[in-house]
Amino acid sequence: MKVKGLRWWIIGLVCLATIINYIDRSALGIMWPSMKNDLGMTEEDYAMILNVFMVTYALGKLISGSVFDKVGTRIGFTLSIFFWSIASVLHAFTKGLFSLSIFRGVLGVAEAGNWPGAVKSNAEWFPVKERAVAQGIFNAGAAMGSIIAPPIIYILHDSSGWRWTFVIIGALGLLWIIPWLIINKKHPKKHPWITDKEKEFIVSGQPSEHLSIVGEKGLNLFQILTHKEAWGVLASRFFIEPIWWLFVGWMPIYLMNTYDFNVKDIGLFAWFPYVGAAIGSIAGGWYARQLMQSGNTVTKTRKQVITIGGLIMFLGLLATIFLADNPYKFVMIVFVVLFGFQFAISNIQTLSSDLLNDKSVGSLAGLAGTVGAISVIIMNFLIPKITTTSYTPAFIIIAVLAPLSVLSIFVLIKEIKPLEK
Repeated sequence: MKVKGLRWWIIGLVCLATIINYIDRSALGIMWPSMKNDLGMTEEDYAMILNVFMVTYALGKLISGSVFDKVGTRIGFTLSIFFWSIASVLHAFTKGLFSLSIFRGVLGVAEAGNWPGAVKSNAEWFPVKERAVAQGIFNAGAAMGSIIAPPIIYILHDSSGWRWTFVIIGALGLLWIIPWLIINKKHPKKHPWITDKEKEFIVSGQPSEHLSIVGEKGLNLFQILTHKEAWGVLASRFFIEPIWWLFVGWMPIYLMNTYDFNVKDIGLFAWFPYVGAAIGSIAGGWYARQLMQSGNTVTKTRKQVITIGGLIMFLGLLATIFLADNPYKFVMIVFVVLFGFQFAISNIQTLSSDLLNDKSVGSLAGLAGTVGAISVIIMNFLIPKITTTSYTPAFIIIAVLAPLSVLSIFVLIKEIKPLEK
């Protein structure tokens, strides 16, 4: 049996895994007003739980990048989603801060594998000119998960309570494993279902420097970090990640504290900005492909797309300070900010596969995710301290980070091309 466009089935499943990933991680913030009352917890407890997740998430990305390079994307994704789904189910048995922190920590370690795994999978299944599109589809999963999570979780919470909600959403990931193992049988070079035409299209569109030799070992982290281009990827992720996570982690709490929202209100409002993120994911990948098909180099393409996204984020974040005086304006402005974020991030994440072959790309992608998570941990520590009277200080700090992320790439990555060993 041959399947046309097999690579799109693979990225479709990765996108679906990401949707489930974001439903699982979003549930806590959306149901927090109810959980806080039942468990007798505070906003400081919430900040601590967020950072437990981010610390373990950072460690998980560092570990999972190397794990995916060793066991491959098929087994790597299976392990990752199995353990994060079990962790999600365990949230139903929370008794207080300690148990919730444990379950959240396991969730963080396991969910982290989704990102280096996706970058590695895209490096295997897509030629260079399509990788930003594939990464955009993958990142759209994060946005789509955030779009559907609020209404779904509100409906489940309203009918079954927060404990059963965690059980139901955890079961989704376990079901995903079945089609993943059936469809993603092998690497594209050896997959029995791939057509010869598609195999040739994938292989011919990958740099010869990136076509790994059987038995060849990839670069270790020390070797990767001898290249300043790798530091450009790390610095860019350090500066840009808090922009996304400010809204993922704190937007429900902002709406609750600023406008006295409950779980139902959050479910009605919090999904809308992620529509902008989903559009930005696809648009950033599509625009990058158009630029390359027009004859632009990888360097010019990536930098142009990332610069546009950075400018949109910067202007949008300034607007949250000066224009967002009601919840309707706020979610519309965040729509624009998250569009800009996803427009840029797909191309930033793709840099790892532009620079390294499939034996090493997971390691750099995982380390970049870890560095990004560290910056988010710092942000989560600061938010309760600097937002006691207003969220304006948080928006100012985040706005400054957008141009710093873009500048990191221009300064440290002069040319985007495969690194020599």
